[in-house]
This record gives sequence, structure tokens and C-alpha cells, in this order.
Amino acid sequence: MRECDSIKLEADGSVAIVTLERPDKLNALTPAMLQRLEAVADELDASSEFRAVVLTGAGSKAFCVGADINEWSALAALDMWRAWVPRGHRVFARWATLRLPVIAAVNGHAFGGGLELAAAADLRVADPAATFALPEAGIATCPGWSGTQRLVSIVGASKAKLLALTAMRIDARRASEIGLVDEVSEPGGALAAALELAQRSARLAPVSVQLTKQLINAAAGEGVAVTLEAMAGALAATTADAREGMTSFREKRPAQFRGN
Repeated sequence: MRECDSIKLEADGSVAIVTLERPDKLNALTPAMLQRLEAVADELDASSEFRAVVLTGAGSKAFCVGADINEWSALAALDMWRAWVPRGHRVFARWATLRLPVIAAVNGHAFGGGLELAAAADLRVADPAATFALPEAGIATCPGWSGTQRLVSIVGASKAKLLALTAMRIDARRASEIGLVDEVSEPGGALAAALELAQRSARLAPVSVQLTKQLINAAAGEGVAVTLEAMAGALAATTADAREGMTSFREKRPAQFRGN
């Protein structure tokens, strides 16, 4: 187990469990936690140990209630524009495009940036007591970490507006009805249910799972360019022409390409 800045990473076989460990503050995100989340994503992408990831929050009250208001409320407008919002976007996009499948175990409140973080996962499992909201307009701000963007591809524009333009809280049952939640667990069982899904995925052919995730993400408009170029490069690398290209370069002679 490795811990830093209220983010815990541990292993359950080939499944990584990443936990937001700030239950006394309802797992509200600080700049240090965002930085650590990005570093953990890089670590997971480079690992051959894991095949799936479960993302959850510590305690029973909250998955994550978003950005720590004490951290961002003191920022000047230009700092919000230059740093705080772009940093959250970058980190959440990193999680959304992680090579491994990510299942969010929503064990309590998922508000604001917490809902946006859950939306960056591939699947969401919720405790029956979990609640979801985009409350930003109630404090005279706007969703800042892709709540008006990524959420639309999950629930559609109308339901995203329902959440963002009313700041209403919805329960796990309603979240399931609108497609925000993929599975509602038994009471207290969100983590176990998410682990079951992660382990099911981990038993499949990992490269196939990861390629399929990238294809589906690309269909939804996430990471299209990198997916196309990475797959094209991998396909080209399997050809006899690729071997001839490398050989001719090393031997300092013109390449003789045959189209295979």
C-alpha cells in the first residue's frame, strides 16, 4: 500500500483500489490530492500488475463532495482560469482515458467535482444511500471539471441540465433510471459490487479489454486522435515493411518495401 496526500493505492489481486482518504472532509479534493490522482493514474497506466481499477471514497458519508471550497474560494479569477479549472480537467481526462477499466464505487454523496470524477470512470456502482448533485449554481459558480461536457455523453443534455440548472439532489435509484449509475448495490455493498465487476473484467483478455475501452471512448469523442494514431502505429509495427524499414536504416541502405 502506498499513501500520499490523502490518496491510497492498494492491490486486490490484479485489481487496484484507489481510495480518497479524507473522510472528515467528505473526501473533498485539494490541489495536492489532484496532483496525486494524476500521479496514480500514470503509475497504473505504466503497470503490468493491474487489469482493472476501483475508485472509491473513505467512510460511509461521501464518495467525494468535489473541490475543497476553502482551497478554491480564495483564488483570484485569473488563477481559477489559468490553474484550478485546467488542472481538474487534465486530471479527470487522465482518469477517463486510463488504459485500464475504471469502476467507481459511489458509497455516499457525489457532489460537484465528486460527481465529475465518478463520471470519468467507465462504470459506476452506487450504494442505495448515495446521492448525486451538481450544486455549483447554488454558490454562484459553474461546474468546472467537465460536468457540462462528459456528463452529457452519459445521461444526455436534458438530464445534465436537470442536475446543473436546478442543483437538485437525486438518489441512487433515480441516478440508475437516467443512466448515471450502472448498478445499485446492496446497502453498504458498493465497494464489493464494484470489485466484483472489476474482477470479472480482469479475467478477460487484458489487451482486448483495453483496446475496446479506447474504441468506445473514441466513439464518445474522448481521445480520438491518440486512439487512432496509437492503433495505426501498432498495426504498422507488425508488418514486414516495418522490419525492413528498421533494418535498412541500421544498414544505411535504401529500403525495399513490399506492402506487407
